[in-house]
Parts: sequence; structure tokens; C-alpha cells
Amino acid sequence: MDTQWLEDVLVLLEEGNMTRAASRRNITQPAFSRRIRGLENWIGAPILTRGTNRIDIHAALSANEDEIRALITRIRALRGRIANFDPESTTVAIAAQHAPIFSTFPEMALHAKQFYPSLKFRLRAGNHHDCVSLFLRGDTSMLLCYETESAEPLPFGETVRRATWGSDQLIPVVGGSLRYGVTSDASVASDTPAIVYPEDSYFGEVLGKAERSFGTQRFTHNPVCESAFSSGIKEMALKGLGVGWIPFSMAHREIETGELVSLANKLGHEPLAIALYADAREDAAVALLNVWSARHRSRGALCANTPA
Repeated sequence: MDTQWLEDVLVLLEEGNMTRAASRRNITQPAFSRRIRGLENWIGAPILTRGTNRIDIHAALSANEDEIRALITRIRALRGRIANFDPESTTVAIAAQHAPIFSTFPEMALHAKQFYPSLKFRLRAGNHHDCVSLFLRGDTSMLLCYETESAEPLPFGETVRRATWGSDQLIPVVGGSLRYGVTSDASVASDTPAIVYPEDSYFGEVLGKAERSFGTQRFTHNPVCESAFSSGIKEMALKGLGVGWIPFSMAHREIETGELVSLANKLGHEPLAIALYADAREDAAVALLNVWSARHRSRGALCANTPA
């Protein structure tokens, strides 16, 4: 399809007259009519009702005028991005869950800067469901999220590419004065306070499905606070408000210093994959996905070749 046909249609809608529309497009009326017929042939249906002394514009054009304008704008933007593509001066929009923004993205950004020093990021934070929606609507060209290792990748289709940055795990931790109540086998009393996830949140669904103690309201004797934000749960656990489940990558430094105590040996853990999705039609997003997935592969090869 010739995109100038769409521009012809908009002018025709604005003028409501073939002669004036042709004049604005700087072509003769017969030439303008041929272009309109070309669009009709492509659509497979008439967009004008041609009478003996008048021509009426089909109502379908008026009803879809806003969509036609938006489509022309997107096509022009796409043409500009392709013609002027430079990964080093591009801003990549990423829909990301709150947890990996804190635990994972800083390292990812530093690694990407080694290849594209001028690359900029625009993070759109949200829960798992909202991030997927942002990505599907085209508000971002990439998606960063946690996925349970046992789950199938999100079914996006052929226009989306997937990679992984690495793996993580959801673990129960406790801090503050409560850490002194942890026994030698990493257990705590069943009525220990807990900071739980809402059951309809992503981590809440993961912990609820696995029936993990202290994870959600249903599997806790003494819930003191409910929050969907892992970073907030970490801070509350550090203050001794209760047991909380957070990604290990978010807690490992505090576990090393003793500020937090892991209860994973007793209560278990939930393996997580750090998943990346990119719109295959966005060159900058694909270039970035390739850089991050190559890092993941190289780290895997390094681990495999490291002597035990």
C-alpha cells in the first residue's frame, strides 16, 4: 500500500470535495481519483459513492479518521527511527516489575552502558500484570519481569523475542529483634509476625500455589502487614516487623552482614527466572536484548567451566 493514499483520504475528509482535495495535494483531479481508486482496490471495498452529479464519502472513513491519523503518525515515526537508528543515542522504554528494578536492573544498565555509553532508559514500574499490559499496548518496547522457572514463557507471538538475564529465588527472611528467635535449624515459631503479599499479586500467586508459610494471608498465623512491594517488605523485615519473602538478589548483602537471616533451609525457596522480552520490530530493543542475553550465556559458560 502507498502511504500517500492515507494522506489523500485525510485531505478528502477535511475538504469534502474531490476538486479542492486534489488542489491541496498539488495534482490533477483525474490523478487524485486514480489514487483513491488504488486505495479502494487495496481495501477491496469502495470508499466513495459515485453518483451522476455528486460523490459522497463513505461513513467508514469518517468513523476511522482518528485511527488513520494515528497510523500515519506511527508510520512516519517508524520511518524516522529506521533511517536515524543509533543505539548509542536512543531511549529504550522498559516495563519492569518493582522487584527487579531494585535487585537486577542497576547491574543490567551498567553492562549495557559498556556497549552503548549514551543509551538512555525510561522505566515504567508496575506489578506483573500491569507491566505485561504496558508492553502489549506498545507503551514500551521491552519487558523485564520475574517468572517462575516451572512456568511457560508468556505467549506473545512471533513479533516478540525472549531472553533471560539470569536466575534468582524468592526466600523468607527475618531481621531486627526477630532474628534472635531463629533456631539452629533456621526455623521460627509458627505465630511469628509476617509481612505477606496480596494473593492476587504475582509473588502472592507464586507463594500461594506452593503453600509457603508466611507468604500470604492463608498460610500465616499472624499477618501484620500486606504489601505487593518487595522493597518495602525488605525494609520492614530489616526493622523486625515480621518474616517476609523477597528475592535473594535483594537480600544477599544483608544476609552476609547478619542484618537478615534466611529461613530458606527450613521453609524452602521459590526459583525464579529473570526474563526479558523485546519487540522484534524495535531495533534498539533487539540490540539491547542481544547484549543482555549474551552476558547471561557467557556467565553460564563460565560457571560450567569453573573447577569444583
